[in-house]
Amino acid sequence: MSTDTAKGHQQHPIGLYLKVWILLFVLSTFSYMVDYFQFHGMVRWGLILIFMILKAGFIVAIFMHMAWERLALIFAILLPPLAVLVLVGLMSAEADYTFITRQLFFAK
Repeated sequence: MSTDTAKGHQQHPIGLYLKVWILLFVLSTFSYMVDYFQFHGMVRWGLILIFMILKAGFIVAIFMHMAWERLALIFAILLPPLAVLVLVGLMSAEADYTFITRQLFFAK
């Protein structure tokens, strides 16, 4: 039994990190290809956001070791930002409603 195992440390295989690094490189290449092929509008932003979220997810899961944490810790770290995103979406919808209402009211 090695000293690292006796102390409770876990060594993850280097191959896993290399595979994720290559996957991140491929996703970054796809992200750049969105600009190269000159996608426009919602398709462009949708693809960019999808690639960004995938890359961030792999970085958090593997390089920040969240894939091996307890479920309670994962929820404690990931749920607050998700709640903030939901609230930002609700505020955005409310802002659009307020903007349209003001345009209709002041247009008279």
